[in-house]
Amino acid sequence: MRILSLDSSTESATCAILDDYKLFGEITFNYKKQHSTVLMPMIDTLLKNLNMDIHSIDGFVVSKGPGSFTGLRIGAAVIKGLSQGTGKPFVGVSSLDALAYNLCYTSGIICPILDALRGNVYTALYNFTNNKLNMLSDYMLLSIEDLIKTLNNHNQPVCFIGDAVPKFKDNLTSNIKQISFSPANLNLARASSLGELGLKLLKSGIQDDLYSFAPFYLRKSQAEREYEKKLRLQVHE
Repeated sequence: MRILSLDSSTESATCAILDDYKLFGEITFNYKKQHSTVLMPMIDTLLKNLNMDIHSIDGFVVSKGPGSFTGLRIGAAVIKGLSQGTGKPFVGVSSLDALAYNLCYTSGIICPILDALRGNVYTALYNFTNNKLNMLSDYMLLSIEDLIKTLNNHNQPVCFIGDAVPKFKDNLTSNIKQISFSPANLNLARASSLGELGLKLLKSGIQDDLYSFAPFYLRKSQAEREYEKKLRLQVHE
């Protein structure tokens, strides 16, 4: 089964084409370009360089979050359009799952962290045992202090990965004893990792619905928070 995967959950944008046995190609940009302007040209470039067209793709995989509100919505819109236009299935995979999968065969706890601003991170805890990535927690939005407390309670070696690592590395190193960090090149979302996880789902018959699928954010958007704040002020006037 040949699939096209796309991740736009963070500042970077990445797409890949792979099948059960081979990664055909992958493109990643991480230079503050708007996802709305780069995603379709990236896909077109990848297909052309591989001498493929969109109808040679058997399914699609997209990041479902958490991450950038705008980026996730744009990625979902692109994949929904491609799925509807080709009649091929698609499935959403968590951006945190894909990051953790970058560190498969790592011992101890795998902890992906994505910057959620104001000292917070999107995260979840994983390990890799019996040739399988396993979740040890729910998806979480935590302050970095609360994450440190949570991990110290586990008392296991921890390896961190994700775009929030450079921002919090010193704090984490000072407060967690058994700690390591992924190589910098793995801190970016990889469409190939997302695609491998999604390929397994699609092959097992799991797919998302074109009309009901929506990204998950773990918190409300700034616009929603401002609207609710405005309503509360009106009530108290």
